[in-house]
Amino acid sequence: MREKLIAVEEDFAVIDESDDWIVVDKPAPLIVHPTNNYKPEPTLIGGVESLLAYEMINGARLSIINRLDRETSGLVIIAKNRTAARALCRAMERRQVEKNYDVIVFGWPEWESRFVDAPILRKGEITPSPIWVKQMVHDEGKACSTGFEVVGRAIVGEVKVTHLKAKPHTGRMHQIRVHAAHLGHPLVGDKIYGADETCYLRFIETGWTKELQQALLMPRQALHASGMKVLLDDGELQWSTGLAADMRSFLDGKPCLGLS
Repeated sequence: MREKLIAVEEDFAVIDESDDWIVVDKPAPLIVHPTNNYKPEPTLIGGVESLLAYEMINGARLSIINRLDRETSGLVIIAKNRTAARALCRAMERRQVEKNYDVIVFGWPEWESRFVDAPILRKGEITPSPIWVKQMVHDEGKACSTGFEVVGRAIVGEVKVTHLKAKPHTGRMHQIRVHAAHLGHPLVGDKIYGADETCYLRFIETGWTKELQQALLMPRQALHASGMKVLLDDGELQWSTGLAADMRSFLDGKPCLGLS
């Protein structure tokens, strides 16, 4: 595999903050915490630690409550202490956290809203798959449900695309992407669940290319965590953020060029 620069967007925005937590709008691509990759790269948690340097010196212990993929943008809650982390994680476990996403998919759905109740599992458990993390709809999988609602339809270049709101009712890996593809409308920019999974394998090998740009239209999956509501024992917390800038630009017909 060739040595290559890793595309990273480091400029996150602070949406809300208290003594116990901070909520940020994560850009994409950006990983939330360090991985075991051969080459270190900037992370969201590293950026937040720098922002909260004074609090870190005075005993703050950051815990990411909801993780987003490198290529997914949007709201991330980070607890500042163990008490807040326990309360927020307990809300997640009890399904007292409601999430909403903005999505751009290929095609124009024939429906205005759709509820998908289809179990998913890792594809490699059923059939050989060159992508270890890839999930698929299968009767033997874990229960999984997602609601979709059309926001608007557009033509970008000569390609029909649709802006959707997505609401996951479960928390399975990649479920919005899997369910959208299952409906025949994979996400714009999705290297794994699009029409050709070799896009992901080629991207790993070569980085972003003109051929991938032509096939995927965006250099990352068009998935943005835009709303979140958390029910705690002592009240309710709620946050929202606008559509990610690159997704907005895409819908406006402006090219989204990737880095390699």
